[in-house]
Amino acid sequence: MIKKISTASLLLISLFSLKPAYSQETDQKIYNIINEISADSIESDIRKLVGFGTRNTFSDTVSNTRGIGAARRWIKSEFDNIASGCNCMNVFYQKDFVKKEDGRRIPKDAWIVNVVAIQKGTKYPNRYIIMSGDIDSRASNTMDYKIDAPGANDNASGMAGTMESARVLSKYKFENSIVYVGLSGEEQGLFGGKGLAEYAKKNEWDIIGILNNDMIGNIEGVDGVISNRDFRIFSEPVPPTETENERKMRRFYGGEVDGISRQLARYIHKNTKTYMPEMNPMMIYRLDRFGRGGHHRPFNDLGFAGVRIMEAHENYNRQHQDIRTENGIEYGDVIEGVNFDYAKKLTAVNAINLASLAWAPPAPENVEIGGIVEADTKLKWEAVKGNIAGYKIYWRDTTAPQWQHSRFVGKDTTNFTLEGVVIDNFFFGVSAVGENGHESVVVFPSGTFR
Repeated sequence: MIKKISTASLLLISLFSLKPAYSQETDQKIYNIINEISADSIESDIRKLVGFGTRNTFSDTVSNTRGIGAARRWIKSEFDNIASGCNCMNVFYQKDFVKKEDGRRIPKDAWIVNVVAIQKGTKYPNRYIIMSGDIDSRASNTMDYKIDAPGANDNASGMAGTMESARVLSKYKFENSIVYVGLSGEEQGLFGGKGLAEYAKKNEWDIIGILNNDMIGNIEGVDGVISNRDFRIFSEPVPPTETENERKMRRFYGGEVDGISRQLARYIHKNTKTYMPEMNPMMIYRLDRFGRGGHHRPFNDLGFAGVRIMEAHENYNRQHQDIRTENGIEYGDVIEGVNFDYAKKLTAVNAINLASLAWAPPAPENVEIGGIVEADTKLKWEAVKGNIAGYKIYWRDTTAPQWQHSRFVGKDTTNFTLEGVVIDNFFFGVSAVGENGHESVVVFPSGTFR
């Protein structure tokens, strides 16, 4: 007996059998990038940086074998080699002069010199996603620029990871530009990051965000915990540049944990769990470690998104310490304290997020939300220029750390109503989805409408 199928049933079957306009399948190129990151290459770079003896910002700049001058020239030569191989990078020094009176950790006047390598995007060359590591190191007394300060983990690990990311990602073409940078003067007051952030603002860079890598090689915590999978993503809740009106809006509409840096942190967390599920990214709701700072902060200070990526379990005996043994305890930031396989994993975390963001379209602008005293939530935004697959609306419980729900709405609309979703009970955001499946960072609404 043949059972007849109604027209409505046929319509449902046809709808479910159609290939969707947007697929959430993963991108094989991202897995390729993970596999191409080399622990041996990272180890070689860390050993080379440690071999300069000290990289204190105020150390020797003339010698070819010792001091920060030799270190930054070697880093630039490595970036130059990568650039010559791909013909895709502009490598240069960016520098600013600091005087002794500019800070309590400045023993003498000197140039703060950053090494910058820019891989230009093919479609949005003025949009930049940045990965940074620090060139400089220090011993117990940051003013002592002559004593040995190998800085193997702090921060040769972050610098080596940045260089390795450049080597791997230079083999690919991206729509947005990627910046790989070695920053100086971190230990003396974040001067390198301040100089580059101001350079970016002066040159009107459209910054997607900065991934600041500071200590990505230690797995043995001073608290006794050993883990080669945990790592932290530090992000501030809202930009310090917000206006008084924006602060007042947050009081009534929410968004206390939804600033641009926090959205960047959520993006990294989600992308890592998608492609590297064996890793345990820990989102830390704080600008940096308690009372401390890193080179993403100067970018945050100017209103740019930025996070710090680092190990989860620090060993303070290996940070900012003269090399010595006291009471049977070994102090000093030496090569033996670095786990190169772990540094490889965190380098891969950076590389896949750089790639995903560099392949993604620009985020929607002027996202607004409505639905006060209604049963539905309405969102609208400005259309993203260029070819995209569409937009994705996200929402989550107000107490949830990550986006929980999403709906893809296609490219032919700049407004959408979530029927039956009450605005009072959730937070909302919108991202743009490229034809290649890569998404922009989620944008939290900045205005309301009725």
